[in-house]
Amino acid sequence: MGESDIVGLQAAIYKSSNPTRRYLHQQRLAWVRAAIDESGARPGLMAGVALEIGPGSGIYVPSLLASHREVTVTDVEARHLTQVRAEFGSAHNLDIVADDIVHSSLPAGHFDTVLCSEVIEHIPATYPVLTAIHRLLKPGGRLILTTPQKYSSLELCCKVAFLPGVIDIVRRIYREPIIETGHINLMTKAQVTRALQDTGFETVRGAVMGLYVPVLAEFGGRFAADLAQKLERHLSGGPLEGVLWTQCVVVTKR
Repeated sequence: MGESDIVGLQAAIYKSSNPTRRYLHQQRLAWVRAAIDESGARPGLMAGVALEIGPGSGIYVPSLLASHREVTVTDVEARHLTQVRAEFGSAHNLDIVADDIVHSSLPAGHFDTVLCSEVIEHIPATYPVLTAIHRLLKPGGRLILTTPQKYSSLELCCKVAFLPGVIDIVRRIYREPIIETGHINLMTKAQVTRALQDTGFETVRGAVMGLYVPVLAEFGGRFAADLAQKLERHLSGGPLEGVLWTQCVVVTKR
């Protein structure tokens, strides 16, 4: 997978011509941006110090730069850091660092805000990541975390969609970059909540969002996206909430 694949994928998911795909990603984007702004505007914080782990193409970097005095962006993938550097390297309050969060060399108790969006599902073990983030945060600092739900309709369908031969059909349907997710550590909402509690975090607020309805999403156009959003409102908070795709949470370090 080359750098152009990553950039193309990021452009596709947030500006997709497919209404359902666009809604699934833009919904999370809006939620995270609001959480970043809220974290940066906390009373007495004076637009503090933020860290983003795993920036991808840097979709959240502008929000972090606008709401925090200092921003550090880290990744183990050089291509992601190269992309961020090309887009935002001239920003005076941005530091771009190669760093593995599980074995981080960053200073303890240094950050007011840590953003870890769509990253933890790519790392084999949950607890080492959360423990490391807890170490990096100041007391009372906030973690903004998003990750897919293990049994969401989209994740279950992806197991079929990425099979050899099937993926070629999916790409012809969407006519946009489609890359295997690489999700190796999917968790339920209960598992995420328990892991956060066990590693010393207290929930501020959270949300579960994003309904994917197979076939209808691919061929139903705007109608499919509108229907998915209506159904999502009925499912959220209920016994079938697990079919929704993305869980988002803001937690504070105890």
